[in-house]
Order: sequence, then C-alpha cells, then structure tokens
Amino acid sequence: MTTSVPAKTGEDELDEPSFPIVYVTDLLKAFVKAVRATQMYLPNNPMHARSLEAVKEAFAAVWQHTDELVLQVVETHLDWEGRVVLDEQERTSDNLAWLLYKDGIRELTMLKGFEHEELAVFFNLLQRVRKATDDDDDLLTLMWEREFVTLQYRYVDLTQEGGPGVESMERTEQKEKILSPAQAEAGLESTQSSIAKLDDFDSTLYFLDDGEIQYLDGEIKREFSTDLRPAVIASLLDTFENQKDPTVREEICGLLDYFLLVLLSTAQYRNSAYLLREAGVTANRAPEVLETQKQRLTQLNEIMSDPKPLGQLLQALEDAPLRAPQHELDELFGILQPRALETILSWIGRSQNPQLKMLLQVAAGRLAGSNSAELIRLIGSDDEAVVLEAIRRAAALKSPAAVPALGKMLTVGESDMRLAAVTALTEIGSSGAMQMLERALVDEDREVRIVAVRALGARNTRAALPRIEAAIKGKGLRESNLTEKMAFFEAYGLLCGDAGVPLLDGLLNAKGFMGKKDDPEIRACAAMALGKINTSKASDSLNRAAGEKDVIVRNAVSRAIRGASA
Repeated sequence: MTTSVPAKTGEDELDEPSFPIVYVTDLLKAFVKAVRATQMYLPNNPMHARSLEAVKEAFAAVWQHTDELVLQVVETHLDWEGRVVLDEQERTSDNLAWLLYKDGIRELTMLKGFEHEELAVFFNLLQRVRKATDDDDDLLTLMWEREFVTLQYRYVDLTQEGGPGVESMERTEQKEKILSPAQAEAGLESTQSSIAKLDDFDSTLYFLDDGEIQYLDGEIKREFSTDLRPAVIASLLDTFENQKDPTVREEICGLLDYFLLVLLSTAQYRNSAYLLREAGVTANRAPEVLETQKQRLTQLNEIMSDPKPLGQLLQALEDAPLRAPQHELDELFGILQPRALETILSWIGRSQNPQLKMLLQVAAGRLAGSNSAELIRLIGSDDEAVVLEAIRRAAALKSPAAVPALGKMLTVGESDMRLAAVTALTEIGSSGAMQMLERALVDEDREVRIVAVRALGARNTRAALPRIEAAIKGKGLRESNLTEKMAFFEAYGLLCGDAGVPLLDGLLNAKGFMGKKDDPEIRACAAMALGKINTSKASDSLNRAAGEKDVIVRNAVSRAIRGASA
C-alpha cells in the first residue's frame, strides 16, 4: 500500500541529518556513473572496473557513519532523510529514480556489504530493464526472483494506484452476499446499523486523510525525540550572562561542572562540545563577571585538554565500541587545545580501535596544522611513539617549519626515527629538506641511505651529486647489497648527465689488471645508470657492452637499451 508524505514548508523543519549529506550525494553520483558505465562498457573494460571501485569507496565512506542507507524513491529524484540527494528531472531510462519509480519501487534500503555481494547483480538487473520490451519482466519481478540479502525494498501495487483497491471490492461483494435484493428494498439493512463501521465516516469533514495522519505522527515523533540537553545548557549560560548576582553565577558554574561530567559519562560528546564551546563564549561576553568565575568557565575546556582527563576519556573509548556517531566525537576533539596534541599522538601509536584511531588522526592533523610550534616541540619528545607520530604529521602537512627538527633527528634518533625523518623530508620536498637529506647518504643504517638517495635522485637534487659520486667510487658501496648499489647508481644516472658517462663507461667496459673486468653487479648497476642518462654517449657505451658474456651484465645492458629507446 502507499502512503503520502506531507510537503515540507522549508528546510528549517527538517531534523539535522544523522551524518553529513555529502557522503550520500557523492555515493549516488558514483552510483549513477557506474550504472552508465555498466551500460556503455564490457565487464573487462578498465572504465567499468574503475567505476565499480569508485562506488565501493563511496559506500565505505558511508559505512563509517551507518550500517544501512534508506532512500525514498520519488518520480524523478531520490530522497534521504527528507532531503533530495539525486535529482535528474527527466523521465527517461537514464533516470535512476524514474527507472525504479515506474515499476512500483518506493524505497530502497542498502545494507553494509551490499557493494561487495550484490552491487554488480543489481546493476545487471537495471541494464536488463533498460533494454526490456513490453513482454519482459519488470524490475520489481526481477528483484523478487533474485532474493537479495543486502538490498531491501518497499513497493506499491500499481494495479491499485488511482482506482478502487481489492479490499473495497471485497466489501461490496460481501455486502451483496449478506443482504438479498428484497431485504435491501424493505430497508432491512438497518439491522446492521447498530455496529459502527469506519467506512461510514470516510467522507465526513472530520476524518483525517493519510497525509494528515502521517504528518501528525511525524510531529509527535519529532517532539518526543528532541534532545533537550542543548536547550538546558543554553538556558544556564543565558542566566549566567543576564544575572549579575555572583551567588547565582557561582551556582551555575557548579551545575555546568557537574553537567559536563554527566554528558561525558553518557557518551553525549556533541553536547559536551557544545557546552565547552559556548561556555568560553559566555565567559568573554558576560558583563561584570568576576575573574574567578570567568576562569571557571574557560578552564572547562582547558581541563578537557589536560593529559589525565583526556587520557581517561580515550581509555574509555578504546575499551568499548564507539557508541556515539563519529561526527560527534569529531566535534569534541575539534575544540581541544594545542597541549592535547601530545596525548593524542601517543594514543594513535598504541590504539587498537580502528574507529578511534581514525578520529585521533583527524584531530592530530587539525591541531598540528594550526600549531606548528607544538608539533616541532614534540618531534624532540622523549616518548618514541609521540616522536614517530609527530614526524608523520609533519610529513602529511608538508611543513617546512619542521625541517630543522627533522634534520636534528637524523643525527640523534634511533634507526626507525631516522627513517621516518627521511620519509618526512622527502614528502616536504623543499630545498632545505633536500639539503638535510644529503646527511642521510652516510647514515649507518642501510635502509635510511637507500630511501634518502632515491628521494634525491627522484627530485633531481643536483647538489647531492658529489656525495653520490663519492659513494660510487668508494669501497663501502661495493661491499653493500645489490639494492643499495642499484639505488645509488640509478640516482647518479638521473643527476649526472653526459658528464657521468666516462665514469660509468669505465666501470661497464674497461678492463683492469690482467684484463679482468669489474664486479658483475657493479657493471650491471653502471649499465642501469647509463640507461637513466639516455643520451647518445650513454647509448654508445651500452652498445659496446651488448655482446657481454656475463648473463647479469648482459641482461642489465639489454634492459637499459630497451628503456632508453622506449
């Protein structure tokens, strides 16, 4: 059966969505593109696969906030929580909403996992319906036959819309069976009149239609589901601001202290954030407020950012699944002060709760981005977990201000910290960062040296060429493993140009004492470096070694020649 929905008089009457609407609109945009890609491309086409992957990523973003997505189907658009999230206007087979609506589907519910199990099946059904003739099954029939598990739907019987339903015809037939024509003419139908029937009142002025009933039902639900806590907080703060009596204000400060504890203990994080934010505004706006009372309001937020209370909150969140929506915790973390950054970074490294870790990373990025001085201080912290996370934040932010602290870490940190510092300097990519990276070319840890030389070569840092050339000529590189040799030679080839061909040609082709040639690995690496130079001089050197007997060198020369000609 169908039910009508009362028209909204304005966007203000809608409740706030359960999570940001942009996740749903992005999902439906990707969904429509994938439907069209299914129509246009074969399954083995990269565009087809890419569009499906985009839909799965969009679903993954939605599942961070909910386990089911309920969409209402209107003629030319799809709605979510009373808001239009897909509007395509025209009634054509390319309009997803019309394709569903014309076959009687009025609501779709997609459950978590739908994108992995049954998304492709649903796309195929939509494709079949687009190409269907009048004799083929409609979408509703196809979906019923498929018996979806992660896709649910509500529909209406189109044979009953706009005309008398089956139920009304049954009542007419029933009435004719109860009364004979003679009884009806004699007025004997009055024997049934002692029983009130709902049908007798359908046409009266006082009967509510389906739309009015649904509207009243929605208003009652809205009234009973309204959260009164923000109103209580606002009322207390308004009283604090308007009542200048110190006794009244002192009592309100005590109430707010207690209320904050209650909100945090009951996972009311959004309301907690609202209390802390508005308390700070009120403290600075209230007239004739005593300094002690002003401090009590402002210290609510400061206390929340202290290591001990914040650590207790994070421990509680770590030990149990997050009960509140993640965007509520985002709001609470969004008002933390810079000194909370150290506590948050230490928790990121040891948290085993994926949802909490993601929220902490967002909060850490926000605090680090607006407080670079605190981030730089934490790079020199005594806590290794804090140092590593601070370095990662500096890399993510590409913060040039962190370069000196990262350079210092290359000289005093443990190997894992030095490696993280090299990675961060590579991400920052400034000229100062590249200068710091040159120090890592002689680091005692092989992995640090490899990451550094690759970064210098990839970013065309010609200032590092003398150090790289010295390493190639030195004894230490010859005693290292093949990975490091390849990294140094490839970087040298990217930086040296034709000026480096004589050195590399000598390593590849020259014969030493008693006609003996250099180590095969060194010669192979020299060939790879010549391939990176990719000039006529380099090609001449490679061609002279094309008939090399050593299989390692010959293969390296062959790959270098192919790479140069590509």
